[in-house]
Amino acid sequence: MGIGLHEFNFLRYAKQQRVFGQTVTIGRQGLHVAESTVRNAFAVRPEYKNAKYCEELLRDQFGASQVDSIDFSAYEGASIIHDMNFPLPEHVVGRYETVIDGGCLEHIYNVAQALRNCSEFCRPGAQILHMLPASNCCGHGFWQFSPELFFSLYSHEHGYTDTEVFLADLSKTSKLFRVKRPEPGERINVHSASEAYVLVRTVLRERAFSRSGVQQSDYAFAWASGGTTSEPAAKREPTGTIVRVLKSYPLLHKMAASAYHLYRPTDLKMQLNFHNPHLEELSVSSLTRRGMH
Repeated sequence: MGIGLHEFNFLRYAKQQRVFGQTVTIGRQGLHVAESTVRNAFAVRPEYKNAKYCEELLRDQFGASQVDSIDFSAYEGASIIHDMNFPLPEHVVGRYETVIDGGCLEHIYNVAQALRNCSEFCRPGAQILHMLPASNCCGHGFWQFSPELFFSLYSHEHGYTDTEVFLADLSKTSKLFRVKRPEPGERINVHSASEAYVLVRTVLRERAFSRSGVQQSDYAFAWASGGTTSEPAAKREPTGTIVRVLKSYPLLHKMAASAYHLYRPTDLKMQLNFHNPHLEELSVSSLTRRGMH
């Protein structure tokens, strides 16, 4: 567990939204970003060296007034020893202004309770930051996470606001991809050939947050409307005049559709990029320089 390059830049973006204040990290987070990167990002002394863990950096450069960490074991010196599979001890509930999950929830079996704990830590108005494996990380932990989970969970109806979801392709360090909130009945379909992480920021509006009615949005829409879920984007065929003409010749249309899905460029099928209608490609430099709003 630790802060790598994408996580570091996402924290820089989150800092532009609000000072971190009282902060807790899920697991004690190591620093796995080059010292030269930290020097270039902040006005730090030339002889700056990374500490082993992130607390000093969060205090000095991100406005954290205090940084605690929670872990199952004391082996890395966490300040709160607690199993996140179970509800939090009362003395840490409602205490923090920033919660940082820099890649920990994927290792916790009772992930629903762990997600609840992240919100239980928060004062009203606190921000929650997740940086978690999304795909091609099989074996890294118990879980990989879909953007849909966070859009459904961190909704206005459940007591949250300003929810933003991004995907990071670990082979593309200069870019992030904002995930567009799905339209009613729509499913977000994203494929990647390399490891991808989901980066999430949300704000807890009030302590009375809810978990009731968290459902995948396209199914919830279908149940409410009596319709069906939208066809996955990966299976949709190209649209337009050519397709309309081909459809008048069923055999030819079937052959053309098969050829399109078999031979279309690999980067369109398997890479995170702007061709995916659910993604907006953004440069990390613009994100960290002035934010995205």
